[in-house]
Amino acid sequence: IASPSEPAAAQPPAAPPKTIHPAGIIEAVQKLSADVQRWGGSAGVLVVDVSTGTVLASLNEHTAFNPASNAKLVTSVAALRTLGPQHRFLTGLYGKQSGDTIGELVLRGQGDPSLRMGDLAEMVREMAAAGVRKVRSIGVDQSYFDDRYAPPAFEQQPDEWAAFRAPAAAVSLNGNTVLFTVRPSELGKSALLSVEPPGLVDIAGAVRTTAKNDPEKITLSLEPRADRLAATFGGTVPEKSRPVRFARRVEDPRLLAGYALRAALKDAGIEVTGGVHIANSREKKLLAAHRSEPLSELLTALGKESDNFYAEMIFKTLGASKKSEPATWEAGAEAATRVLREIGAFEPGVVVKNGSGLFDANRATPWSLATLLRAAYADPAISPELIAHLAIGGVDGTLRGRFRKWSRDRAIRAKTGTLNAVATLSGYVLAPPSGSTVAFAILVNGVSGKLAESRRAMDAIVEAIALESWKGRR
Repeated sequence: IASPSEPAAAQPPAAPPKTIHPAGIIEAVQKLSADVQRWGGSAGVLVVDVSTGTVLASLNEHTAFNPASNAKLVTSVAALRTLGPQHRFLTGLYGKQSGDTIGELVLRGQGDPSLRMGDLAEMVREMAAAGVRKVRSIGVDQSYFDDRYAPPAFEQQPDEWAAFRAPAAAVSLNGNTVLFTVRPSELGKSALLSVEPPGLVDIAGAVRTTAKNDPEKITLSLEPRADRLAATFGGTVPEKSRPVRFARRVEDPRLLAGYALRAALKDAGIEVTGGVHIANSREKKLLAAHRSEPLSELLTALGKESDNFYAEMIFKTLGASKKSEPATWEAGAEAATRVLREIGAFEPGVVVKNGSGLFDANRATPWSLATLLRAAYADPAISPELIAHLAIGGVDGTLRGRFRKWSRDRAIRAKTGTLNAVATLSGYVLAPPSGSTVAFAILVNGVSGKLAESRRAMDAIVEAIALESWKGRR
């Protein structure tokens, strides 16, 4: 199955329907079980024919595990069913124009995870074309979400500034991260330091340019200060080396987009006389708007690249879709859990708290994930989009380097998951003509130091499914 934008797999000639014989699959599951037990961990597996529901192999299928990023499958299915594949996220500029002046220009968002600096610039150009030449102040309306920006369980690494731990806000720009670039200069001189998007960050310190064969030793420390972020650089960078880039999350996303908007206005020749503040867009007219790509396209960031920020933004938006504003993490979790119940994929032990699967917030059983996959596959309203958003074995995303022998058939579509001591893999082996598509959920916990070995054992199960499903068809 392929989306309209995805090249169809080359299919072999049709053959009579065949029965899948599970002996090889069961053997691979038994080996995983023995290996994981020897490593001091635990594993759960369910392999099922999506059409008939026939169980081909199982292991602890009703035991709850940390699903890691397999939790993104719940987020994706819930979003497709609740928001719809064609849902687009709206970001707007609101205000009251008097002549060539806007007193307060308010930027309001509805949870677009994909908003970039170029989108702001496009809206500003639209305003400039309407004759706007002066803005007195800039407001940011974050009221579509509540003000708890860190998703549940993210507090477990409060001092981690990496981009994967970015907060979620109704107006979020560049994934609520700032990108620092260090470009070497002439020998002995300070390197060139820049940051994107502009406005929020105050840069201090310097990086000295050294001889080209010297090692790179750059230090960067971040400290929130009121409504700004202070970045202090130090160290050295070798002459004539490539630019060095650091992506770091912001602590408080409320004003990141506001300062970036101010810079975009100035770049467009629109004078800004006041500052940036939190505001409300009610009773103001929509002056310019940006709509994201459809949800079905945004979900590829979850399924193929396992983007945590996209997952959390979409997850929280679920909390606004059926309830009054602002959206909360609890409302998002309730909406996702409601979908699991509606499709019959919920059972005791399943826990949904965040949308990305980071840390230890969520729990899933192999049965719940396999049942979710079966139900989604059977739903023509979301099945093509769900399958298309998953990584393709040997082709793209987090499965680019796995299942390379199956890249031509494009048969293996799955979501990976990795945390410390956790490895998971759930998805489909798509059927050849007249065959049966198989859903699988494989969850391994407690295997510290054995993640690579666990992945190999998990992959052996999926390859056993594929070999049996495609026997005589390749």
